[in-house]
Amino acid sequence: AEVERGGELDEPSLVAVLQREARRRQETIEELRGANRPDRLAEEEAELTILEEYLPRMLTREEVAVEARAAIAQVGASGLRDLGAVMRVLMPQMKGRADGRLVNAVVRELLAA
Repeated sequence: AEVERGGELDEPSLVAVLQREARRRQETIEELRGANRPDRLAEEEAELTILEEYLPRMLTREEVAVEARAAIAQVGASGLRDLGAVMRVLMPQMKGRADGRLVNAVVRELLAA
């Protein structure tokens, strides 16, 4: 794939583009379900399926939790006030491997426990 500037995308950039497009399709699917638009729903779902075939496997909630526990231990976090410090350590490791919203939710759950 080539960027508008004329150069080729490297692997991380390509994955980022695919993830962004998949996220857009998912948001559109949710909107179409809410608007009761089955005519466009199948098309968007088919496009999402194709995009997902090219994306690397995303980590499960359990796999994110394992990595989050390690980051919490590394930072020495003891509560929600340490959320930012944990996320600064964890997110570079999760880039392209897990959805940021999922990572945030898991870290919040673990810090609140």
